[in-house]
Amino acid sequence: MKTRLGITVLLLVIGFFVSSYSVVCDDNKPKGPEGRAKNVILMIGDGMGITQVSGTMTVSGNKLNMTTTKNIGFARTQSYDNYVTDSAAGGTAIASGKKTRNGMIGMGPDSINVEPITELLRRKKKMSYGLVSTSAVTHATPASFVAHNINRNDYEGIALDFVRYQPDVFIGGGKSNFVKRRDQRNLVKVLENDGYEVVFTMEDLLKVKTEKVAGLLADGHLPRYSEGRDYMLAEATNAALGILSRNDNGFFLMVEGSQIDWGGHDNNPQYVIEETYDFDLAVGVALQFAARDKNTLIIVTADHETGGMALTGGNLEDRSVLASFSTNGHTGVVVPVFSFGPGAENFTGFFDNTEYYVKIKETLRVR
Repeated sequence: MKTRLGITVLLLVIGFFVSSYSVVCDDNKPKGPEGRAKNVILMIGDGMGITQVSGTMTVSGNKLNMTTTKNIGFARTQSYDNYVTDSAAGGTAIASGKKTRNGMIGMGPDSINVEPITELLRRKKKMSYGLVSTSAVTHATPASFVAHNINRNDYEGIALDFVRYQPDVFIGGGKSNFVKRRDQRNLVKVLENDGYEVVFTMEDLLKVKTEKVAGLLADGHLPRYSEGRDYMLAEATNAALGILSRNDNGFFLMVEGSQIDWGGHDNNPQYVIEETYDFDLAVGVALQFAARDKNTLIIVTADHETGGMALTGGNLEDRSVLASFSTNGHTGVVVPVFSFGPGAENFTGFFDNTEYYVKIKETLRVR
């Protein structure tokens, strides 16, 4: 089925916002000592292949932040047991440098826990880390940077790992996994007793002054952008950066545009492009931070492509594309990698998704 998508009311509305979170990348700007990064911002557009980026470029009038970067590569996405990965195995490979079976989080194929880059950096360098997502924080991609579970759908078990490992900042949905639990435990109270400020609205998130923050902004997933999520992802990214950057040892932040994937599963090009554009606004926030900071590496990529999306026609003048899909599942194609800042040159060319972990370690000189 082919669907023609032109510029929509959403993108007309969102257009005024892009100038606030846009930056033209100049990779010749001064960097940290000897090109070494102090901070890393990893941005994952779940399900975002090069076609999703290309379609959004056209509909937005070629105004994407991620495509202003000059260091571009491609990552292979296969899991341990399947040519086509799911988000659990894909997230685990990115977070820990280890392949695993589809459906498993933070474990190798032998069900033994693997250490994610977040915990490694905290242990070795005393860095802070945070997660921002438009899904529940217990969903596969954000969970891969915190939790260890043989079953990606064990959301209540994954929530327990958020309490156990305590990321400094986590923002997204998933409140019900912390309070409406089968074991009757109230994990929000546990977090508060451990020094977290737990908030349930964007308004309260933007007022936070503490250095440990849990933003549980919906019972389940956040709504899609066009159904009232507004600029949550960009604003939450900005808030997380403000909190994490207080640590003089540096920080690691993972930001996920979760619902690009869901638009692909629905074979809905408008959903895909709205969510890709919204994700790119968060990329703009990160790029602005990095342009000021000079010591921050930004990596923009995907865990896999969803939908087998193709652009079979379009018009640059009226900013429209004709899109079709080959599946309502994931595909095994390589995904784009856009990077900026000290160490960005290490993320060019073709490489495996397990190499993010290695390359980030090398860039931060973690032994």
